[in-house]
Amino acid sequence: MPLDPNFLRYPMLRKGMDHDLYPAANMFEQPKVSWPEGKSVALMVTVAVEFFPLTPNDGPFRAAGHMATPFPDFRTFTARDYGNRIAIYRIMDALTAASIPATAFVSSALIDRTPKLLQDIQSAGWEIAAHGEDMNNIHYGDMPLDVEQRQIEACLAAWSDYGVTPKGWMSPGRGQSEDTLSLLKRAGIEWTADWGNDDMPYAMNDGPVAMPYTDEMEDRKCITILGQNEEVWSQQVTGAADLLAKEAQSHGGRILHLALTPYIIGQPFRIKFLRDLLTELAERDDLWCATASDIYASWQDQIA
Repeated sequence: MPLDPNFLRYPMLRKGMDHDLYPAANMFEQPKVSWPEGKSVALMVTVAVEFFPLTPNDGPFRAAGHMATPFPDFRTFTARDYGNRIAIYRIMDALTAASIPATAFVSSALIDRTPKLLQDIQSAGWEIAAHGEDMNNIHYGDMPLDVEQRQIEACLAAWSDYGVTPKGWMSPGRGQSEDTLSLLKRAGIEWTADWGNDDMPYAMNDGPVAMPYTDEMEDRKCITILGQNEEVWSQQVTGAADLLAKEAQSHGGRILHLALTPYIIGQPFRIKFLRDLLTELAERDDLWCATASDIYASWQDQIA
C-alpha cells in the first residue's frame, strides 16, 4: 500500500536544525567567557524541592518519579515527602559546611504546605527558581495554550505574593509544549533548565536562555535509575570537573552542573558521599561556586 503523499511533507525537512527554537552551534566555537577571579569552571548546584500530590494527574502522562500504583501510593508519597521533611536539611548542612550556594527549583504549592522549609531555604542563602505549582502541572505537546498560560501565571503569582520573583524556571518533569518557551519569556523568566544539550548557556530564538542541565550526572538518574553506587557517582562528578577545567584552558570558562534530589542523596547512608564530594570540590582553586542566576548574569554580561 503506497504512503499518503502528505506523510513525507514536513515543513522543517531541510538542512540544519529541524526546528526554529535555536540555531545550530558548536560549543567549542562560541565566544569565550571568563568567570570571576580567573576561575576556570563555574559550579552550579541545583536542588529539586518538589511536591508530588498523592492523586496524580493522569492526562496525558505522569511526571517521572510520581505515584506508581492505582490505589493510594503512600510508599512513593512518603518517600518524596521524606526528602522535604528530613533529607533536604542534610543537604543544606553539607552545602553550608562547604560554603557552596545552591539554586532550589521549588514547587509553588510548598509555599502554603511547608512554609518553614521555604524560610529555611532562604535563610541558607539559596536562590529560589520556579518549578511549576506541583508535579501534576506538567507541560506537553499540543497542550491548550490557555491552560498552560494559566499554569505558569498561577505559579509565578504565588511566588510574587510570597515576595519572591524567580529569574529561573524548570518545568515539572522538565517537559515543554510548543508554547512553553515563549510563554515563559513573556512572563519575565530569564533562564530555564529544561534543556540538557549543552555545557554552557545558549540563547533561544523566542524564549529564556537555556542553562545547562547535566542529566547524566543527576543523582536520581545515576543512583536509582542506572544503579550506580555513590562512590562511582562522586568520581564521575570530579572527573567532569577535571575535563571541563582542561577544556577551559583553550575554550574559555565552563559550567559544572550538579543536580541533587533530596529523597535520593539526602538518605542517611548516602549523605556522607555528598559531604565528601562537596568538600573536595570546595578545595579546588579552579571552581567558582555560584547560584544559577549569578552564573547566568556573568555569562550574559559577556555575551550581550
